[in-house]
Amino acid sequence: QGSGWLLTSYKGPQHSKLGPYFQDGQRRIDYVLTYHVEKSTRSRHSSSNSFVKSLRDSLSRSFRRSRPEPRPQEDPEIASQQQKLDYHEDDMRFRRDEFEQKLMDMGLELEKDEGNKIPGVGFLKIHAPWSVLCREAEFMKLKMPTIKKYDVSPGSNVVEKINLFIHKVTAPLYPKVMENRVQTEKHLSYPFSREKQHLFDLSDRDSFFNSKIRSSIVSISSLLANGVYTSAYPLHDVSNLLYEEWASYSIFYKYQPIGLIRKYFGEKVGLYFAWLGVYTQMLIPAAIVGVIVFLYGCATVDDNIPSMEICDERNNITMCPLCDRACSYWKLVTACGTARASHLFDNTATVFFSIFMALWATMFMEHWKRRQMRLNYIWDLTGFEEEENHPRAEYEFHVMQRNLKRESHLNILKCTQYLVLPISNLFYFIFYFIFFTKPILIFMVVHLCFIQICVTFVIVFGVVLYRISIKTALHMSSASAFRSNIRATVKTTAAVINLIIIIIMDEIYGYVARWLTVKEVPKTDKSFEERLIFKTFVLKFANAFTPIVYLAFFRGRLIGRPGNYVYVVGSYRMEECAHAGCLMELCIQLCITMLGKQLIQNNLFEIGIPKLKKLIRRRKSKMDSKQEEEFHKTLTRHEKDHFLNPYVGLNPEYMEMIIQFGMVTLFVASFPLAPLFALLNNIIEIRLDAKKFVTEFRRPIAARAKDIGIWYNLLRGLSKTAVIVNAFVISFTSDFIPRLVYQYVYSPDGTLHGFVNHTLSYFNVTDFQPNTHPIDPMFLGYEVQICRYKDYRDPPWSDTPYELSREFWNILAARLAFVIVFQNVVMLMSDFVDWLIPDIPKDISVQIHKEKNLIVELFMKEEQDKRLLRNRQSNRSPHQPRSRPASHIQTNNH
Repeated sequence: QGSGWLLTSYKGPQHSKLGPYFQDGQRRIDYVLTYHVEKSTRSRHSSSNSFVKSLRDSLSRSFRRSRPEPRPQEDPEIASQQQKLDYHEDDMRFRRDEFEQKLMDMGLELEKDEGNKIPGVGFLKIHAPWSVLCREAEFMKLKMPTIKKYDVSPGSNVVEKINLFIHKVTAPLYPKVMENRVQTEKHLSYPFSREKQHLFDLSDRDSFFNSKIRSSIVSISSLLANGVYTSAYPLHDVSNLLYEEWASYSIFYKYQPIGLIRKYFGEKVGLYFAWLGVYTQMLIPAAIVGVIVFLYGCATVDDNIPSMEICDERNNITMCPLCDRACSYWKLVTACGTARASHLFDNTATVFFSIFMALWATMFMEHWKRRQMRLNYIWDLTGFEEEENHPRAEYEFHVMQRNLKRESHLNILKCTQYLVLPISNLFYFIFYFIFFTKPILIFMVVHLCFIQICVTFVIVFGVVLYRISIKTALHMSSASAFRSNIRATVKTTAAVINLIIIIIMDEIYGYVARWLTVKEVPKTDKSFEERLIFKTFVLKFANAFTPIVYLAFFRGRLIGRPGNYVYVVGSYRMEECAHAGCLMELCIQLCITMLGKQLIQNNLFEIGIPKLKKLIRRRKSKMDSKQEEEFHKTLTRHEKDHFLNPYVGLNPEYMEMIIQFGMVTLFVASFPLAPLFALLNNIIEIRLDAKKFVTEFRRPIAARAKDIGIWYNLLRGLSKTAVIVNAFVISFTSDFIPRLVYQYVYSPDGTLHGFVNHTLSYFNVTDFQPNTHPIDPMFLGYEVQICRYKDYRDPPWSDTPYELSREFWNILAARLAFVIVFQNVVMLMSDFVDWLIPDIPKDISVQIHKEKNLIVELFMKEEQDKRLLRNRQSNRSPHQPRSRPASHIQTNNH
């Protein structure tokens, strides 16, 4: 009932009715539109019949002049709502019929399927015949393979032998698909033309336009914005090789079948997974070097002189209290563990690792550009230009609504030329024209983004207050276990709180960015996507990196000194770094944030949320797993795909990797193991994303693209910023520059002996401000008169007590000089690497030039054949009478 199809069936191979075909089993379903079915056809007929019957009865009663029988009163509000629903349903049905008629006028073939197995859902199946495919392929300028083939030469004989050797060695790492075989010859491709069909390989018309091309030709989404259709999607193939050779965790060590991915999902998705594969491969050397740097720190920790001096109990250095009143004096030797752990990440090797990672980022960008050009050649995108951006369906719907509102307001204004306009209406018009014009909307969007970033700063400040207050509370605790692990407890709990807040705010900022972009109503899909990407990147980047930036550059900088500390929110004293610096806390925050985001947000959420949705759907359907499996077997392909999650685009996947790239490059000087953690995550991420695309998402509409768009600019910007950030981390966050200055300027023997004492200033305990001295001054068992604190200040017995010393200014000058030198040297080296490596591989450049020449030769030969044919016809035509067309036909046939 509700099922019908157009056009007469034709003879051809019969396919399974559960596959992606029409009911005749011959015409392939290229695209599916779904819509809401409120009432069945039978109920609508019965309701219309009952209306006719009631009208006839009422007329007969009126003619008989009899009193009508009393009927139960119906709620007028419910009746009004039902009338509105019926009107809305009829309007939607009318608009669907009108739209479907236009599709048929375009030559598309349609088939409807309403409420057979899935109640309340109707399916409109669309098939594009050969004539429509040819017409649209010519309009879209799709490059298709011609009959002409040519040999693909990989370069010189030496290069060819090396490539063949590498391919043989790595053969077990390649998936078993045709696309990964060594390409020795290639079809010459040219934009499809109906007039030149003889140039193309049309031996198998069914496979000439594959399912990816067919779905991109038929893709329709213009009526989704106003709810006429609820969803639109192409169908997954029944037998999917991608699941076996790509979406399985057991083949994590293999390369991805990028050619097959592109053939199934389109160039845009193929480029994302190609980029992700290149990024993951490039992480291998970075992870190896990072592990070597970490192991170097482990091997040299026992020989590190500053940590040995801190751990030496014979030094007997008494430190000033870490907080007011509750904290007492403490021994520097208690910071021995923190000092030894800091050396693992704060050593000479980290400087060279920062330089290496800056060059690594440049190498990665250059490698990707070359890989992208190679894929453009293989996928016939070398001459591809961006298509003309048509207005979005949402934009057209918004413009239509805005024009209707404007016309109604203008009509009201015209009417009020002769009437007195109330002040309230005047205010309404002023409000409308001020707050709904585009400049004001953009102004509001910018300010809302700024407010969101301010919210992030407030949250970070709240965590700072938590650290300060919990440290004071633990110092006041009577439990020795708490007092002995104060630093570790405060660092770890604060990092975990930051992680939880980052994950929660990440989701909120994602919705806020989309909401703001929707409110802007961009005209084209490209404009919408770029604006959404920019807002999401700014908000999520600020959310993820604000706590890290605070620890790296602000914590311990504005604390003051003993006797003159800086206070916030009343009596909260600004927190200071440990004696070994803030690098260890920065490392802990980076480690917990990176691992937490990757394990919880990126992996557990992506695995857990689809399973939770499936469980909820099963509970609602009141079927157990066995019944659901049996029901699923009876569904057709388009019905199965209806239950899959809608495809939401590549932006979440790219954003996840961009934030990770920032974690790997921006603060790598403080966390050399970041590339290793990123590598392990990405190995899982590739297969996880593959499984989502193949089994959990509806098949996306194939979109053509020759690059990764705005994401490349973001990556390049992050790689440049990473050089500056790491220069400041090495210079200001670590003790690398103070150690260097002491060793070569102040050390009597040219070693680091005495460095710890050189970094500590003196304070007379009698100079404490009132009500800030320790409650228990005898905590160490003796009276303290002079305590030490980490800073470069003059002693209390000098002429300028507690003023910044000459050493401070010397070290500051050295730090600034290091930043300038490091930045310029590394930037110069990166630019040199960029200049040294050509963007287009030499063999690809040769093949592109060869293709252009072959195309010219092909068309020159075709023109010569046409000219020769015309000459033959002109030579023979004078001998044939013009009044005898039959002999002319015979001549042509001859």
